[in-house]
Amino acid sequence: MLSRRLLRIKVVKALFAHLKSGADNMIASEKTLMASVDKAYDLYFQLMTLPVELVHYAEQRQEIARRKKLPTHEDLHPNTKFVDNVVVRLIADSDAVNDRTAARKLGWTKYPELIRTLYLRLTESDYYKEYMQREERSFDDDRRLLEEFFKELQECEPLDEVLEESSILWTDDLPYILAMILRTLSNLRPSHTDLRVPAKFKSDEDPEFVKTLFEKSLIGFRTNQDYIEQFTANWDVERIVFMDNLILATAMTELVAFPSIPVKVTMDEYIEIAKYYSTPGSSTFINGVLDKIVEALTNEGRIKKAGRGLI
Repeated sequence: MLSRRLLRIKVVKALFAHLKSGADNMIASEKTLMASVDKAYDLYFQLMTLPVELVHYAEQRQEIARRKKLPTHEDLHPNTKFVDNVVVRLIADSDAVNDRTAARKLGWTKYPELIRTLYLRLTESDYYKEYMQREERSFDDDRRLLEEFFKELQECEPLDEVLEESSILWTDDLPYILAMILRTLSNLRPSHTDLRVPAKFKSDEDPEFVKTLFEKSLIGFRTNQDYIEQFTANWDVERIVFMDNLILATAMTELVAFPSIPVKVTMDEYIEIAKYYSTPGSSTFINGVLDKIVEALTNEGRIKKAGRGLI
């Protein structure tokens, strides 16, 4: 399922786009936000099909080699360990994966050069060579190969370029979706006859969390900004970037509007978001200001936590 971290990032980016563009239709912006969440889930299925495409490409290469006028012994008797990978077969045969990719028109047919590039990267990697040389043919061995492949994709410029070209809504989603895929693979067992695809959300609370956080952050943005200003009086206003203020205002909304979310969780999440989406010193700045905001809101009785929110 999509992590709360990614959902918070989606909300912050949607707020940024709405406020910076001067948009006046909250409903339209919220629809764009939820479409962005849907696209993140699409990316899970898009990436899951990559090993299947690589196997198809490997099979094509082996078939071309067999048809040579003077094929070598290796051409006629290729190592089929990769093309017979049982975990790749599970993905290829998954109704959940095939149904989603068909319904959402996902796939890699437009990007044969990327498939070729990824295949060459794979076959030149040490972990692939070791995998192919081992006589062992086990479920765990096959799974480990895919885990290594997806880990390598965290830094893959050709893939980044294609994803950016495919959808602007996929910007920055890759690390979170790769983590989701790795969890899926780690949960696979030899006894499984079908791929267990995670739901989009962990619970029914998540879509409401996204919508409520967006709506209340947008409606209360100016009020929250006025409140935040009393804690930034000693800072050079010119140096406080808009994203810092936006992150603080969104965090403030979450602190007040979601009694089940612990204060520490909210603080930690927005400090981490600031590290990647604002200036180098923003996380330290936001940490200090949030501490003061939490203390003030608590004294005013505006932060009321219940259940696990008390932890």
